[in-house]
Amino acid sequence: MEYRYAKWDPDRIRRLAGESGLMRLFNYLLLQTNGNVEEALAHLKFMKDQGYLPADWNLEDFKRKLEEENLIKKDPRGHRVLTGRGEQRFRSDALERIFGGLRTGGKGSHPVPHAGAGGSEPLPERRPYQFGDDLSQIDFQASITNSMRRMAGSQLEEEDLTVFETEAATSCATVILLDVSHSMVLYGEDRITPAKQVTLALVELITRRYPKDSLRVVLFGDRAQEVQLSELPYVGAGPYHTNTKAGLKMARRLLQRERHPNKQIVMITDGKPSVIDRPGGQVYKNPIGLDPVIVNRTLDEAVICRRKHISITTFMIASDPYLQQFVAKLTELNRGRAYFTSPDRLGEFVLWDFMSNRRKKIR
Repeated sequence: MEYRYAKWDPDRIRRLAGESGLMRLFNYLLLQTNGNVEEALAHLKFMKDQGYLPADWNLEDFKRKLEEENLIKKDPRGHRVLTGRGEQRFRSDALERIFGGLRTGGKGSHPVPHAGAGGSEPLPERRPYQFGDDLSQIDFQASITNSMRRMAGSQLEEEDLTVFETEAATSCATVILLDVSHSMVLYGEDRITPAKQVTLALVELITRRYPKDSLRVVLFGDRAQEVQLSELPYVGAGPYHTNTKAGLKMARRLLQRERHPNKQIVMITDGKPSVIDRPGGQVYKNPIGLDPVIVNRTLDEAVICRRKHISITTFMIASDPYLQQFVAKLTELNRGRAYFTSPDRLGEFVLWDFMSNRRKKIR
C-alpha cells in the first residue's frame, strides 16, 4: 500500500473549514428564504457586516465558487438562482446534516430490523460465511484480517470468510404529505423549516438509494397540491388553513395508480385539520379547536386508506394534548404509525422510521 505525505498547512485547513461552514450556513438560509439565492446572499452580507461571521470569510470568492461549480446561475433578469445541480446539492446537504448527525451522534439509535439470507440490501452487521451464500456479499477486508489473526502469512481458508448480512428488499411507493398551513409558522415557532429540511433529506435518500421506488410530494393548506421534486427548495408556509382530508385523499389516489407492493403516506404536520371541501365546490372552515365535522371527515379518509392497504405514518410537531389525541385516533383507524416530536428532533424520527419499515409488507 502506498502513502503520500504533504506539508501541514494550517491556513489551508482553516480556509477549507471556513468554506464548509459557509456552505452549510448558505444552505440553511436558502431553507429560510424558500430557495431565494439573492436573499440568502444578502443575509450573509448583513451577518458579515455586523461581525457575526469570521473576518476571513470572503463572500465574493464564495459567490464565484458557487457559479464556477454550477450551483447557481443568473436568470434572464440578472438574478442569481439555483441550478439543477444546486438543487441536488441542497438536498444532499439536508440529508447529510440529518443522517450524518445520527451516525456520529448516536441519537435515536434503534435495533435494526430482523436480518436474513437471500436479500439484496447489505446491512452493517456481518456473520461467518455459510455454504450457498452469495460470494458478492463477502467482506474481503474482514476475511483477510481473520486469516492474519489465525496465522500470520497463511492462506485464506473458508473459516476466515465473513459476509455482510442482508435484508430482502421490496419496492415501495411513497407520498410525502407536507403541511404548509399558517400554523406551521404561528406564534413565533418555525416548524416549516425543519419540516422542509426533512422532506428534502428523505427525497434525496429515496432517489439516491432506492431509485426503483416511486416518490411524490403533496403539499396541503387550503387545498392539496402535488409539487415536483425540483420545486421543493422554493416551498414555504402560507396564509392557509389545514385541509388534511384533501391531502390524504390526493395522496391515496396517487398511490392507487402505483403497482409497488408497499404503499405509504408520510405526513408531516402540526396536527389540526381546520377545513374540508364540500360537494359542489363549497368549503367548510373552522379554525377554532377541533370541529367534529372536519375531524370525522378526515378520519373517514384514514379508514379508506387502510382499506386500500395504504399505511399512514404521521410525524406530529406540536405538543397540544388534544391535537395528539386526534393523531392517535387517526393512527388507530388506519393501523399506521405516529411519532410525537419537536422540530429539532423531527429528522431522526423520520429517517429512522423510513429505513426501518420500507421493506415490510404493509397490510
